Amino acid sequence: MTHVMACIDNSQSSLAVCDYSAWASQRLSAPLTLLHVLDEGKYPASADLSGNIGLGSREHLLDELATLDAQRAKLALEHGQHMLEKARERTVNSGVISPDLKQRHGHLVESLSDLQDDIRLLVIGRVGEDSAHGTESLGSQIEAVVRTIHRPILITTSQFKKPEAVMVAFDGSAIGHKTLLTLAESPLCKGLPIHIVMVGADSHDNQNELEKARSVLASSGLTVQTEIRPGEVESVLHAYQAEHAIDLLVMGAYGHSRIRQFLVGSTTTTMLRTATIPVLLLR
Repeated sequence: MTHVMACIDNSQSSLAVCDYSAWASQRLSAPLTLLHVLDEGKYPASADLSGNIGLGSREHLLDELATLDAQRAKLALEHGQHMLEKARERTVNSGVISPDLKQRHGHLVESLSDLQDDIRLLVIGRVGEDSAHGTESLGSQIEAVVRTIHRPILITTSQFKKPEAVMVAFDGSAIGHKTLLTLAESPLCKGLPIHIVMVGADSHDNQNELEKARSVLASSGLTVQTEIRPGEVESVLHAYQAEHAIDLLVMGAYGHSRIRQFLVGSTTTTMLRTATIPVLLLR
């Protein structure tokens, strides 16, 4: 687990992915790898058309179709290489030294799963190039990536803003405390003010959990502010973000129940869909 790995594609998010991955690489003092995956579904490695009804006896059509497929795949490969080169240029201009370029042919989730032993932090845009919706939607592969890749994941918006204030969504669970320990041990947010926000009743038990959370981060030298607010999780967190000019939201990837764990976590998924700032998911 040594590299910051950034997923580069032809989406509006890719420039922000470059910028956030450059920021993270320098904060973590970790090498940066820029990854482009050529979608096997759109550009198969090879095409066998001999089984198509009505084409078996027309070998010249088979040959022409195979040639067209090969040409499309070659152009897509060259386009991907060009995107990687531009991404490298952008990250170098941001201060990254010698980012590595990696191109694979296959499916994104499978490729990331194969590479995850080398991933310290994965950076990916919230909306990919194949999304049929606007920039406010959640890319079709994000939930599959989060379920599969057991590494910290930074999910970016389409515009870069250097993080200057961080909010941790805290629920008092064991996963919530583990999230704080991971954050405390990482240099990613060192020197940035941290706001721990708990949504719920201002009870004695919740106050105790919040104080434990504060002490974990404060013991690592972080500046910490805590608050409990009643209401719906999504609206409370969005309101707090706006009031305090929060630039980065940190959450655990899973909720309490086994069903929520399978679905990534209903609160987590909702926040990913509606957040207007990057979301850092920690295990």
